[in-house]
Amino acid sequence: MKILVTGAAGFIGSHTAEFFAAEGHEVYGVDNFSTYYSPKLKELNKNDIEAAGVHLVKADLTEDLQKKLPDAFDYIFHFAAQPGISATTSLDEYVRNNIFATQNLLDWTKVACPSLKLFVNIATSSIYGKEATLPETVLPKPISFYGSTKLAAEQLVLGEQRTGKINACSLRLYSVYGPRERPEKLYTKLIKSIYDQTEFPLFEGSEKHSRSFTYVGDIVKGMAAVIGKEQKINGEIINIGSDVEYTTQQGIELIEKIIGLKAKLKITPPRPGDQLRTTALIDKARKLLDYNPETAFEEGLKKQVDWYREKFL
Repeated sequence: MKILVTGAAGFIGSHTAEFFAAEGHEVYGVDNFSTYYSPKLKELNKNDIEAAGVHLVKADLTEDLQKKLPDAFDYIFHFAAQPGISATTSLDEYVRNNIFATQNLLDWTKVACPSLKLFVNIATSSIYGKEATLPETVLPKPISFYGSTKLAAEQLVLGEQRTGKINACSLRLYSVYGPRERPEKLYTKLIKSIYDQTEFPLFEGSEKHSRSFTYVGDIVKGMAAVIGKEQKINGEIINIGSDVEYTTQQGIELIEKIIGLKAKLKITPPRPGDQLRTTALIDKARKLLDYNPETAFEEGLKKQVDWYREKFL
C-alpha cells in the first residue's frame, strides 16, 4: 500500500509512519517543521523515520501540494495540526493550521488520489469539552480554540465523505504519551525538569485532573487497524484511547518512582480551556477495529523515560 502521513515528524505521526514502513508499505510523510517547539526535536524524529524507510517531504499543507507531493495514495493519515492549549497561540494560527490546511489537503486529495481507499482524520478528545467521558454520538462542546478548530477540521473531512467525494473516518485520540512526546506536554516536561533539577510548573488543581493516558504504541495499533476496513468504518467517528483513568498526581508519582528522584513542583494559575476529566469509551473501537490497548501505564512511562535518557542525557 502507498500511505501518506501528515505531521510525520511529530510525536504520533512519526510513530505511525515508522510502523507502516516497517510493515513493508510505501510510506511518505509531510511536515512543515513548525517553530511551535524546537525544530531540532523534529529532526531527531526525522532521522528515525527516514532510517525506517519513510520518504519525508518538508512542506506546509496550505501550499500548492501538487508541486510538493507525489500522488495516487491508498491511505492518508492526517495528523498535522496546530497542537495544544496555549495562551500564546493565536486563533489565526489554529484556524490556518487546523481548518485551512485540512481543506487544502482535501482539495488536493480529490484530484491527486482518485483511488484513495480511506482518508483518516486524526481528531482529539478535546472536541468533547470539559469532560471527555462520552460516546461518539453526543453533541461536542469544545472549550478551547484547539478543540473548536479540530472539530471544524473533522467536519470538513466528514462533509466530503457525506457528499460521496471520498471515503473517510475520524479517530478521536485520548491523552497520548510515550517516546517522542512533545516537549511542552506533561511527561516529557516533567522528566526534563527532574533530571535538570528545575521547577516543574503545575497548574493549580490539575493534580486532581484524570486522564485516559494512552501509550503511543497502542494508539498506532488503532491506526493500523483501519487498513482493509474502509467499508466498515467509512463515515464513522471512533474514540481511540485507554478506558483506564489516572490522575495527574498519580502520573507524577510514577515518574518519580521510575527515575528515583522527586520533582520540584511550582503551582501556577489554572490554564483556561483545560479538561477536568477524560476517559475513553472505546466500545465502538473494540467492535469495529478489534482495538484493545494493552500497555500498562507504568510500563509506558518507563519506555518514555528510557527514550529521554537515550536522546538527551
